[in-house]
Amino acid sequence: MELTAATMELSSLLQRFSEPETLKMAKLGRELRAKGIDIIDLSLGEPDFDTPTHIKEAAKKAIDDNWSHYTPVSGYPELREAVCIKLKRDNNLDYKAENIVVSTGAKQSLANVILAVVDAGDEVIIPAPFWVTYSELVKIAGGIPVIVTTAMQNSYKITPQELQDAITEKSKLFLFSSPCNPSGTVYSKEELEALAEVFYKHPDILIISDEIYEYINFVGKHESIAQFAELKDRVIIVNGLSKGFAMTGYRLGYIAAHPVVAKGCEKIQGQFTSGANSIAQRAAITALTTDLKPSLDMTKEFERRRKRVMQLLSEIPGWECAEPAGAFYVFPKVDSYFGKSNGQETIENADDLCMYLLNTANVSTVTGRAFGTPDCIRLSFANSMEKIEIAYERIKKALAKLK
Repeated sequence: MELTAATMELSSLLQRFSEPETLKMAKLGRELRAKGIDIIDLSLGEPDFDTPTHIKEAAKKAIDDNWSHYTPVSGYPELREAVCIKLKRDNNLDYKAENIVVSTGAKQSLANVILAVVDAGDEVIIPAPFWVTYSELVKIAGGIPVIVTTAMQNSYKITPQELQDAITEKSKLFLFSSPCNPSGTVYSKEELEALAEVFYKHPDILIISDEIYEYINFVGKHESIAQFAELKDRVIIVNGLSKGFAMTGYRLGYIAAHPVVAKGCEKIQGQFTSGANSIAQRAAITALTTDLKPSLDMTKEFERRRKRVMQLLSEIPGWECAEPAGAFYVFPKVDSYFGKSNGQETIENADDLCMYLLNTANVSTVTGRAFGTPDCIRLSFANSMEKIEIAYERIKKALAKLK
């Protein structure tokens, strides 16, 4: 008998979670581009910069020096020490190599942690909007995502009262990012301290602090919730090299956590991928311990684009948007277009609007539903200013056809 999608029975695990909308939209964009259509990509979260030269040179040297063998599961000792140096230099946080696990990207780091700490039925509190993979990883682990909808008027930040109200006897983990993907929200020290006061009352809850956009911060010094001594052992910092160093293809992330959590993550990773790529690790040592000027220069350019994008957004009737304080996205509220039509198709929701913009304006975006906020869409400004200008002009023309 011929095997088909209908006859082949796959694991029920696949029914627990969805394909990331970010990757789905990128895939659709590539398919249209392959047909000769000029698609401007505002969907993917990837810096449009090349890896800085001194980091590339370190990677080339690693090849010449024959760093080509299996790596320790948790990462080279020198890299784990480099992470500790970075955390002390940039965040005034004291960690040892035993606290660090290096993985194939921050996404794997998140997966390791969630699989290591979440059991079936455990609740994981996630403020919305959130990165698309958070809730799906919780589902894979058998946990229950508890989504807390935050307000644009509060810059999409969870309040201490909202956090307290979400906590139950089943709460195991709190998962958030600062700067946030997709909203660009950045928590201040005072705001994190107020959340910490709630966590002090609930000593069994762990906290994942996703800090992958740390360097892309437009409002000042990055603040980590791990800075509060009474909370530090319960915080798992997730970070990586992709965003701040334009090293997306190197696929390298890391955690800083209590040794018990770190060992759990190492055990899981040992059965999935073993150690991360050797060349990427050697390059990462250089990235983390040398000049940050290329990263800071990249952030200045993102800030310049942010200013222009906010101007362009203000010219679109009906869209509302809080100015992002970090990362490289805007996350406008677009529900004023729901119910409108161009005579051939009607926009019922953000999914429809994204597909309309893809097919009519030839601009790829991502539905806010994927981020837990169905009235919004996400647009990246990790593209050239020239492309951004063209994209928003196309968007305005396409939206003007909807009545």
